[in-house]
Amino acid sequence: MARAALDWTVRELAAKAGVHRNTIARIEAGEASHGPTLAAVQRALEDAGIIFLSAGEQRIGGPGVRLREPEET
Repeated sequence: MARAALDWTVRELAAKAGVHRNTIARIEAGEASHGPTLAAVQRALEDAGIIFLSAGEQRIGGPGVRLREPEET
């Protein structure tokens, strides 16, 4: 969902996170991954403007993601 919000391909996210594209595919398929790998992917997404929401940080639904508001220049 976060990758789609940025309109990134698997290859783009993998490059920005410094991991192999197969790793991204496995993560998106729900397979287990190592903590440092997940942290690298999360950092790449957050650097691009994704905000991760935990349960209770929104009125409806569970955990999710949203895009950060664009900063005014």
